[in-house]
Amino acid sequence: MLPFSVVLLLLCATPLPPASVALPFEQKGLLDFGKSIDVEGLMMMMMNDEEEGSAVEEYYKPEQPTCPFGCQCNQNVVQCSDLGLHYVPYDIPPETRLLDLQSNQITEIREGDFKGLSNLYALVLVNNKISRVHPRAFMPLKRMHKLYFSHNQLTAVPKNLPSSLVELRIHDNHIKRVASGAFSGLGSMNCIEMGRNPIQNSGFEPGAFDGLKLTFLRISEAKLTGIPKDLPEGLHELHLDHNQIQAIELEDLRQYESLHRLGLGYNHIRNIEHGSLYYLQNLRELHLDNNRIPNVPGGLAGMKYLQVVYLHSNNISQVDVNDFCPNGFGVKKTYYNGISLFDNPINYWEVVPATFRCVSNRMAVQFGNHKK
Repeated sequence: MLPFSVVLLLLCATPLPPASVALPFEQKGLLDFGKSIDVEGLMMMMMNDEEEGSAVEEYYKPEQPTCPFGCQCNQNVVQCSDLGLHYVPYDIPPETRLLDLQSNQITEIREGDFKGLSNLYALVLVNNKISRVHPRAFMPLKRMHKLYFSHNQLTAVPKNLPSSLVELRIHDNHIKRVASGAFSGLGSMNCIEMGRNPIQNSGFEPGAFDGLKLTFLRISEAKLTGIPKDLPEGLHELHLDHNQIQAIELEDLRQYESLHRLGLGYNHIRNIEHGSLYYLQNLRELHLDNNRIPNVPGGLAGMKYLQVVYLHSNNISQVDVNDFCPNGFGVKKTYYNGISLFDNPINYWEVVPATFRCVSNRMAVQFGNHKK
């Protein structure tokens, strides 16, 4: 059994199967990103990348090994977590690949804090008090792939992030605005986690995500009232759960045809405009639980690869025979292995059995437990 934090790392690193391959769907919930990063799991990721040749470089090897006071240094990993540090320490070995500074008292990142660390692969700054980042602080980090900046006091996306960056976590900060071009030059980025920031729809300036080719984006637990406009088109996963979204309009999802997983649970959605889900023909998993939806959304029956649908804890009172499954033979490429309808005012004994004719087995459908 993999540690929880390793699963989080794999979530951003493992590509989903192509749309043309109908593989059994392994259910994964909308995972929580905690306050600590498992360094051992991160080391596994780093070693995997090195084996594939994406992170292999010739390291400078000093004559006398150095290690910052109080830290632990081993095999190009420098661990300085939980030391009460107020600044990034000096004397970090130049061959360092993973620098762990989580759970300290650091308040700012200065210009020369990472000088000479050109081989750094991952930087962990989680759970500090950082509110200021010098615009040139990350300039030396030419090969950095992963930046974990969550649980701090940032009010904006740091400037001049390394072009080599693949994964960025800046959730649980104080970011209210994402400026146009905030992620410019980050063509290698495929994963951004920026939930738990007090950002509204108006906080995303036009062009905020220009140039990105993300596959994973999470803006959960923010203050969104609608699906943001102009997100990266190639997304495979979009998580907008725990917001204040009230409706899904016809054009909201038009440009996200590559989506495999869409999370919209725990919002205030009352209306899903007919045809708004039509564009999501590659979707495997849809979360619409804990909203105020009055009926099963239209268009589910035409989604060939859809396997998991969360509709529990809504106001659905009726399920029709063609709500989930198409009429024609061979239209559906995969069977459902999960449909949740519990905690809805449905008289389940009135639902025709043929309604679930394209479900893998009867245990995949969940009814009942509605509290009036």
